[in-house]
Amino acid sequence: MAEAKAKRLEITQVRSSSGRPYKHRRTLEALGLRRHQQTVVHHDTPQIRGMVASIPHLVSMKEIED
Repeated sequence: MAEAKAKRLEITQVRSSSGRPYKHRRTLEALGLRRHQQTVVHHDTPQIRGMVASIPHLVSMKEIED
């Protein structure tokens, strides 16, 4: 039986959090993004996708296969 490959998301901060609402800065922090142009990798879950969807103007996202 073929095993399904787990998907992961590569999330990169492309805009600064300076001058952004507190909630946006906290979302970046929750994703593990501390600096501009930093990239983190997370499992593809609805919670992570929801966080990215709330700040699409600050981050870019790319799906990668594990």
